[in-house]
Amino acid sequence: MQPNIRQLLGSLFLVSTLLSPVNASAQHTPPPKAVLSGDLTSPWLLQLKNRKAYQARNQQIQRRSATVQRSTMRSGIFAARPNSVTLQPSKEKQDKNLQRVLFQRPAAPARPAPTAKPKQPAKGEIDPRYLPQRVAFDTGEKPGTIIIDTSQRFLYLVQANGMARRYGVGVGREGFEWSGTNKISRKAEWPDWRPPAEMRERERKKGKELPVVMAGGPGNPLGARALYLGDTLYRIHGTNQPHTIGMAMSSGCIRMRNEDVMDLYERVGVGTKVIVR
Repeated sequence: MQPNIRQLLGSLFLVSTLLSPVNASAQHTPPPKAVLSGDLTSPWLLQLKNRKAYQARNQQIQRRSATVQRSTMRSGIFAARPNSVTLQPSKEKQDKNLQRVLFQRPAAPARPAPTAKPKQPAKGEIDPRYLPQRVAFDTGEKPGTIIIDTSQRFLYLVQANGMARRYGVGVGREGFEWSGTNKISRKAEWPDWRPPAEMRERERKKGKELPVVMAGGPGNPLGARALYLGDTLYRIHGTNQPHTIGMAMSSGCIRMRNEDVMDLYERVGVGTKVIVR
């Protein structure tokens, strides 16, 4: 039984071989090309199809980045310093910085600091600028001349080489101003005070009675020294009210601190030229 089956199978194979046409080139036919999945090539294909749109998008991003950088550089946020490395901010920081530059509130103007009022000298004190000092003083007058500037409240004793010794003074109040040139006709230490009749009458109308004469001393309005000017009623004298130096409140006399008039008294003599202007 087995030999018959083998013979039958061999016969069938021989018949099939004889019936089939022989094609030698069929044995060398190349295999069909592999077809790749669309999912693997889709990003690349999309770039090829939308190349112009992709380039336009890329240019838009670059322009936006350049705009943000210029705005932030203009505002000084990322300004480069000499010899330093400038760090480029990230995209998120650029957007935030641009929003801050465009939408930040303007800073409120700085308020000026309050100007301090000059301190007024207390009673018995004197403004420091009226203390004696040596200053440059341009004048054609000879050394030893006394020049009184009633507007600035200064008395200058002219010295050599364009210098002068300057003192602070009190001058006549409104209605009692005067100017002119005279000479020292007399000097007195702790002088008596004899108020003129016109002054006594004027003070009497105010309810104040002045004495006909007041002996010299610390309470005397003429102070420690007096320099009489010609035959007038005016004098350069001391005062027991040093806080009035630099003010216009006398009846026409030129008043000085007691220590200043004592210093001037020793430096000038009778006949000294005095210019009041």
